Amino acid sequence: MKFKTVTSIATLIIGAFLSCSAVAGDAEKGKSKSATCAACHGANGISMIPMYPNLAGQKEQYLILQMKAFRSGDRQNMVMAPMAKGLSDEDINDLSAYYAGLNPGG
Repeated sequence: MKFKTVTSIATLIIGAFLSCSAVAGDAEKGKSKSATCAACHGANGISMIPMYPNLAGQKEQYLILQMKAFRSGDRQNMVMAPMAKGLSDEDINDLSAYYAGLNPGG
């Protein structure tokens, strides 16, 4: 019974990862959609405001999962939840591709 549970969980995790990575975002489109994000996260993904995280160079899949979690309400934040609500899957993929491709060193 324990093996079956572990196998089921592993299958779900792998499936979730594959479904996220199946659709690649367009970084150029992401750049054109990033103006609102830049207010807090910086024009090049490097925030000048200490309480907001840098997005430049962050792992693309991490960004996708976090933005989807904000959008669904699984992750709570007074600023990000309303911002993410209006994003489509395509927007999220494009923004994630853009920020993942930026140099974290500025």
